[in-house]
Amino acid sequence: MVSDFRKKKLLHLFNQFFDTNSSGSIEKKDFELAAQTISKLRGWKEGDAKYKETLDSLLRIWDGLQSAADSNKDGEVTADEWVSMWEAYAKNPSSAHDWQNQYCKFTFNLEDATGDGSIDSEEFSSVYASFGLNKDDAVLAFQKLAKGKSSITWPEFQELWKEYFVTEDPNAPGNFIFGKSSF
Repeated sequence: MVSDFRKKKLLHLFNQFFDTNSSGSIEKKDFELAAQTISKLRGWKEGDAKYKETLDSLLRIWDGLQSAADSNKDGEVTADEWVSMWEAYAKNPSSAHDWQNQYCKFTFNLEDATGDGSIDSEEFSSVYASFGLNKDDAVLAFQKLAKGKSSITWPEFQELWKEYFVTEDPNAPGNFIFGKSSF
């Protein structure tokens, strides 16, 4: 059974980034809205190649998420289905679904706005501010996440990602990977 601490983290991710239309469940429309938010952040228009690439990536992630988590096959992923799926992941993170690995890479690439292979505080906090989080809190989250370094590389990000979903330690750096400095 998932602990209250981990459930709080999982619901932060569910509510802040996936249930973008605040319907109480995740559905395909949420991923379309996320593509619009991301494209606005980057200055891409709906017909731009980057917009299409982002939308296509997000819809592949949605297809994988729906397949993995939508246990009653109603076209929506509820908070309970979401938590249950991530609880299964936490038991064996090395056997992640393809969509989970795609989502990890998508998130890293989104945050690495310069494309230099690492994420700095400004890149990180700008993304989370665009999703409605407090930018100063996201800067603080980055400081905790990066453990005093000025940037995070892809290999470091992957380890921090896993840590977010499995750790029970409230001070573990991975807890801050989604822009929130405390739970």
